Amino acid sequence: MASNSCSSCGSGGKGGSAAQAMQDELIKSTLAKIRYKLFVMSGKGGVGKSSVAVNIAAALAALGHRVGILDVDIHGPSIPGLLGIKGQLEVDRGNIVKPKKYNDNLFVVSMESLLKDPDQAVLWRGPMKTSAIRQFVADVSWGELDFLVIDSPPGTGDEHMTVLRTIPDALCVIVTTPQEISLADVRKAVNFLQYAKANILGVVENMSGLICPHCHQEIDLFKKGGGRELAERYGLAFLGAIPLDPATVVAGDLGKPVVLLDEDTPVKAALQELARNIVAEVGKSLEAAASPDKPE
Repeated sequence: MASNSCSSCGSGGKGGSAAQAMQDELIKSTLAKIRYKLFVMSGKGGVGKSSVAVNIAAALAALGHRVGILDVDIHGPSIPGLLGIKGQLEVDRGNIVKPKKYNDNLFVVSMESLLKDPDQAVLWRGPMKTSAIRQFVADVSWGELDFLVIDSPPGTGDEHMTVLRTIPDALCVIVTTPQEISLADVRKAVNFLQYAKANILGVVENMSGLICPHCHQEIDLFKKGGGRELAERYGLAFLGAIPLDPATVVAGDLGKPVVLLDEDTPVKAALQELARNIVAEVGKSLEAAASPDKPE
């Protein structure tokens, strides 16, 4: 799929322009079948963004919604590992790609699933990444979805701008940890999204306290409340706080989202509540999602 990305860069004269126009129509057609697009991002790495994205998607699917996960972290895709998915994507009629099916309601596309060797480094610059992300939308048979959850790399780079331009009605979910070093980068991310006139759904505070595996009481290991304070400062919705929990490590080793483990744990309950809060919040954001450029 990515090997023919140069054909849609728009730099090849009339042929390139025609190819890009055709791809624009494919993207428009695909997105019209997806009700909500959630763009999960963070200002820095190491905040558990991908884990939060996977569990949001799995929890929404468990609620009965039809959900897709699009991993646009080109250089460090982690979604397949978190879901225990292996192997390459299948290509159907022509260049149409079939997402990996996790269960009846959850479907996945990741850069890792396009590589013959998952340990292979992807040495791409901006235009190649932009072309690949557009193809992830245009050339994948997502079908009818209630939610498309898009997992991004850390920071605010080419991938983020491409997603926001390609999917202008995306609703951004910002993941942070309570520490100031994370919040400082998240403030930059919020400023970036405001500059890009993006729709911000709300803030999630991950690693919010530690659940002791012995007494099951909460310990403020990295303090807590920073995400909520940031949301209040910017007038954003606070979507939920997710504690550190040993169950997260168990789930990661099993390649299974925490929300789908049989055992009831504090982190599972928090993630399920997060999914319910997101469902409630997107209902409020329906008008904004449909008309992102409408003046306030």
